[in-house]
Amino acid sequence: MSEKKTTTHALIPRQLVVFLRPRSTVWQCRFQIDGKWQRNSTNERNLADASKRAHEILIEANVRKKMNAAPITRYFRDIAHLAVRKMDDDTAQGKGKVSFKEYKVTIDNYLIPFFGKYRVDSIDYTVLEEFDKWRTNKMGAAPKHSTLLNHNAALNRVLEVAEEKGYIVKGNRPTLDAKAKDSVRRPDFTLREARALIAHLDEWIAEARADSLPIRQLMKDYVAVLLDTGARPGKELLSLKWTHITLEMYPEAIKTGVFSDDGEGNVEEIVQINAHRTVFIEIPQNKTKKRISMGRLPSYEAFDAIAKRNYGKSLVEMVELGSEEKIFLYREVLSEEDVKTNKKAKLKTPTSFPKLFDNYLVRHKLQIDPRDKQKRVLYSLRHTYATLSLEHDKIAIHTLATQMGTSVGMIEAHYSHLDVMKAHKQLRGDESRKLLEAPGKVDTKYLYTPEIEEAKE
Repeated sequence: MSEKKTTTHALIPRQLVVFLRPRSTVWQCRFQIDGKWQRNSTNERNLADASKRAHEILIEANVRKKMNAAPITRYFRDIAHLAVRKMDDDTAQGKGKVSFKEYKVTIDNYLIPFFGKYRVDSIDYTVLEEFDKWRTNKMGAAPKHSTLLNHNAALNRVLEVAEEKGYIVKGNRPTLDAKAKDSVRRPDFTLREARALIAHLDEWIAEARADSLPIRQLMKDYVAVLLDTGARPGKELLSLKWTHITLEMYPEAIKTGVFSDDGEGNVEEIVQINAHRTVFIEIPQNKTKKRISMGRLPSYEAFDAIAKRNYGKSLVEMVELGSEEKIFLYREVLSEEDVKTNKKAKLKTPTSFPKLFDNYLVRHKLQIDPRDKQKRVLYSLRHTYATLSLEHDKIAIHTLATQMGTSVGMIEAHYSHLDVMKAHKQLRGDESRKLLEAPGKVDTKYLYTPEIEEAKE
């Protein structure tokens, strides 16, 4: 049997121990409550004083237990770090969730800055109310429902770890709610405005200086794909590679109603073939998980234009090559001196799309939504896609949610104002009106009979 270290002393066998950590002169204590070992610092450097303090800590812990409180407390910041470490461990073992990334950001930016110095068992409803005021001041506005849900979920991750460790008891754990101001309608472009936005892009590109021409051309393609797929601006598209693209065609013969005569008496109707070029895009990064989103001809033409500008190849060729290059890149413009030194132009990732788009909207009087005076941004193209899909294409909400990588609930919450608009034909009640006004005998059961009225009198 190995000798017990002189830095470890059992004051009560299998219940209370004092010990020194390596390179520390302050005695720690371990004690057992309900079969669980807890640890705390005695804050003493003398063994005799540390032993006395350890007995006091054990007595206090038992009193706290009888009062339905946690036998030991820890600072919130320490438990928060444990919660983050646990999420990282789960992720490393393949048990992580996409939401962990947002929880960790919330813990670092909101929870630790406010709750950090609180003991975890002292967080009650009064503290939560103070946090709500602090958070609103920090954000500059009342948080939306989705933000509250995220913050509550992150806080619950920390409280769950605290409960598992015995630092709080379930009965004293506060219940979190997510009351927030109602979501406002998201700014989008009407069909007329979207048509104007697209129509003026070529003119805007033609006026560009040589050094800004490539980035304007790329922004036109970026806008086209956003408006055609409903993808989220930013990482969802800027992370796309050519290997994420799959091409399909669904040819359709369309009768034109125009007939031709071959001169020998054979008359045939002219038929046009619509190839229905389709782009299936594997969205590599988004808020939920990977998904396949569909793009139509506008997306096909945008990707093809980028391929030709940057590589001198078609979209089909780039997809067949299986290139791992990112799609949304533009070729830098070299100065005369760079050309003389035979410098090769590099493909660069755009960083100015939001500002560039904002300037374009201001120029064409499209920046402010006249309906509610909200400022439009690149994200407004995603909202426009959703609005047009529901109002004009009659796409089912479930299908639209899958395409956009969001939930049915989110679609219903933010686009429910379209229910009346998209159902205008049904709400006009043409069929029911025809039935109501159809000729025929009326059931005599409902005829007016004066005798009944007289009887009542």
